[in-house]
Amino acid sequence: MNGKSALGVLLVAVGGIAILKFIGINFGAILGLLLPFILIGFGILGWVNGKKIIGGVLAAIGGLMLLGKLGGILMLLLAIGAIAWGVSMVKKSRHGY
Repeated sequence: MNGKSALGVLLVAVGGIAILKFIGINFGAILGLLLPFILIGFGILGWVNGKKIIGGVLAAIGGLMLLGKLGGILMLLLAIGAIAWGVSMVKKSRHGY
């Protein structure tokens, strides 16, 4: 693919996304969640191909972005774990008498 056809494909994709936005379909949230996975994938690909520094940087940036996106879910799991641990401690203290 030469430069002109790559630019053509890019323009078609951007125009298509703009038209879908007017229709009411928004890809912002989907792309926001997929971008960290894409960066991690490119980082792993770079790491495998011998570009350890750039691969590590891309994977680290993708991981930090993913941690930010999934922070609410991680906090929910932490809260559930704390509740379960507290309940088990209360049950153990009652059986200790």
